[in-house]
Amino acid sequence: MFRLSSGDVAGFKLLFSIAIMYGIMSMVAYYVMHMKFITPLPIDAPLDRFSEARAIEHIRVLAHEIDGRQVGRQGLHDAAKYIRMQLEILKDRAGSDVRIEIEENIVNGSFNMMFLGHSLSLGYRNHTNIVMRVSSLESKDTDPSVLLNGHYDSPPGSPGAGDCGSCVASILEVARLTIDSGWAPPKPLIFLFNGAEELFMLGSHGFITTHKWRNTIGAFINLEASGTGGLDRVCQSGPGSWPSQVYAQSAVYPMGNSAAQDIFAFVPGDTDYRMFATDFGSVPGLDIIFLHGGYFYHTSTDTVERLLPGSIQARGDNLFNLLKAFTNSSKLENAHDRGLNRGSGTSDDGQPMFFDYLSLFMVYYSRRQGLVFHSIPVAIFLLVPFFLRLSKYGLLCSFAALFDFIKGTLFHVIGVIFAVIFPVVFSILRLLFSGQSMNWFARPYLAYMMFVPCSLAGMLIPRIYWNSFPLSEAGYHPKSSKEELVDQARFWGAFGLYAFISMAYFYAGLSGGFLTLSLAAFMLPAWISFHLSVKYYGHESLKSAACFLLPLLPCLLHSVYFSGHSAQFLIEKLGMAGSLPLPHGYFIPDVLVAATIGAFTSVCVGPILPVTGHWLARSSIMQFLLHTSVIALALTSQFFPYSTDAPKRVVIQHTVFTSDGGKIDDTRYDMSVVDSNALPFLFKHAPEVAKELNVDSEYSFDTANQSSREAWMAIYPLSSLFSISLNFPARRDEISKHYKYFPIISSTKQETTSVDGSRRIYLEFSLGSLKEVWVAVLNITGPISGWSFADGTLPAPEIVKGGPPSYICRLSGVAQENWTFWLETNSPGAIHIEVGVVEQYLMESMKKLKDSVPKWVDVTAYSSFLSTYNF
Repeated sequence: MFRLSSGDVAGFKLLFSIAIMYGIMSMVAYYVMHMKFITPLPIDAPLDRFSEARAIEHIRVLAHEIDGRQVGRQGLHDAAKYIRMQLEILKDRAGSDVRIEIEENIVNGSFNMMFLGHSLSLGYRNHTNIVMRVSSLESKDTDPSVLLNGHYDSPPGSPGAGDCGSCVASILEVARLTIDSGWAPPKPLIFLFNGAEELFMLGSHGFITTHKWRNTIGAFINLEASGTGGLDRVCQSGPGSWPSQVYAQSAVYPMGNSAAQDIFAFVPGDTDYRMFATDFGSVPGLDIIFLHGGYFYHTSTDTVERLLPGSIQARGDNLFNLLKAFTNSSKLENAHDRGLNRGSGTSDDGQPMFFDYLSLFMVYYSRRQGLVFHSIPVAIFLLVPFFLRLSKYGLLCSFAALFDFIKGTLFHVIGVIFAVIFPVVFSILRLLFSGQSMNWFARPYLAYMMFVPCSLAGMLIPRIYWNSFPLSEAGYHPKSSKEELVDQARFWGAFGLYAFISMAYFYAGLSGGFLTLSLAAFMLPAWISFHLSVKYYGHESLKSAACFLLPLLPCLLHSVYFSGHSAQFLIEKLGMAGSLPLPHGYFIPDVLVAATIGAFTSVCVGPILPVTGHWLARSSIMQFLLHTSVIALALTSQFFPYSTDAPKRVVIQHTVFTSDGGKIDDTRYDMSVVDSNALPFLFKHAPEVAKELNVDSEYSFDTANQSSREAWMAIYPLSSLFSISLNFPARRDEISKHYKYFPIISSTKQETTSVDGSRRIYLEFSLGSLKEVWVAVLNITGPISGWSFADGTLPAPEIVKGGPPSYICRLSGVAQENWTFWLETNSPGAIHIEVGVVEQYLMESMKKLKDSVPKWVDVTAYSSFLSTYNF
């Protein structure tokens, strides 16, 4: 019969108490992350308040009553008309103390940019921006203004309720609130609704490079959505510290942390913030993004019903306060004054550190203050041994104590490493036995059930073997118990690890060190409380452990909140992270989630282990934790990875290869999945799709035809970079019924431009009879020295070191005229051009294939026309 000792019983009591404690904290974090603390105001709310219900009515029109807001479709023009109409209504009822100016701007332009290590050139024409400027009657045209930006276009196949109908609706409601509240802004407000963000921020580029008000902008707020609601995070801020400082002081529900800016650099995506603050404008601003609901981002399920209640209400209340704060700030300057201050050597304090605490308040400190804050814990760690030992036991004992503290740090590091390794090993074993990846995708709680217990077991291993390593200072303390010295070494070791991580983050120029800094800061009063409680309750009493935990609760709650939000964001995004080659690509999502949850477990639980490990580091508890993980692994393997609320993403491209503008050379379906469960998984669980493509049981995926990387790179960059796709035969007969002419490039003339033999090739590009063109892509191979597009000459884009000598140019915008441009080369060799044109209109066979997928699959489908030329 299995019997537990009294120590085991005490350990299990503490373990279950800690589990309940973290369970309650997780519920609080969930409550905040899902905006349960916000009460959305109804449609009949007072006119001097922001109303989420009024904003949702705008979203309903944009996402459902208007059919498709993609570039190249009529719905985008209808959306522009709707926005313009709403602004005209506001102008008509505005008071006499404000000036309202509304413009509809057609933007054209071209520029070069780097995206995910690839060099791109972009040319565009006839994209529509809607702009409204609200100013007092006394304002001047040169007064610095505040810009509020959102885009009203949406990606192919998506209604775009979240991305970014929610942004447009929020701005419309804020504009209404500005008018109806009677507030006359002390500095002008500019509301920009740009019509081409999904095609690499073209609308914002057109505004910041050509609009007459561009040089007046002193600050901006860019609204985005990477989901359908939740925390409206400040993901980027700058240049400088002023924008985030304004946000920290004025947001009603602060939702942001400076660590997001460290992480955003690794996220494969960009927002209009890049155009305003980095590449072209150098304007101080904020990038505020909905981060939850990523399951629906860029899918057909991005609908009004998926919006998270309370999210838009919190966003609107924050925005109105922010606009007031920016317009009243003495640091608001137009481009001319910013240039003068930059030239005079007036410098900003650099990127600040900030984080919100459960959206209740924000902690903010400058880089200069951070230098002090992030150095203090390290100084404490190094000086405490001398403070405790020098006067009584001398210098040698002090150094011995420091050595023991460093040993404690190393043991804590080992525990953190095991906390990551154990979940990773368990995830690999699960994959080997179950043969199915991402079972936790639709149910994230399964990942916590699998990986948290074994991660905690990993952290306890160094504590079990601690007694095997003698203490350096034991000989200097004949009256002190070894238990007391061990407690001190363990505590100060953990404290030292967080202190050094915090300082390393800071000196690396990163902004996420606040998390470990707060852990170190709260551990000090917890340690004092524990020492005082030991005198009353004794070292073996669980009451002493409780006295250690209580002062840590605020910090632990924030750690759970931060970790839970970050883990949820990661899990949702792994559904579109791509599929890498098998067999290794099959393991990557599970290993990544396991390692992440292990790391977050060490952050959330690590600070309590120096004391609670005394009760928890027992073989019976270790067995219990490992058995719990094994049971959770077996249980999780029975769940299907996807659901209608967390769909699998599939991209299908009906590819037509043409030549001479009218001849069809080949046609096929290129199919790609964008997560680790590759196409064989889809055909196994959706046999109707396999049947539609004539894929039978004898079909070999090992010998299947893989789609060319270049074809996907031209049309759908993320698929080409992160996914493996296959192609299948498609019918030709219906194509000629829908299209009379196909895209074609022809040379109108060539001429020599200089004595060194450089020649200029003049080209004309026709889109043929295509109906709903989203974008045209030119992949040009050859020694190009320059070219021209919408607004003059562009230098040839930079070729990435080690990359192919080719250039990718994306052209967008609807017009009756053909594209005309020239390429310049100083080589007699041929210029090779591959052309790809995305057509959003679907032929009947493509519609039938799309309709054959089950409901747990979301399909992005389009046609593409590819051809090649040599000049």
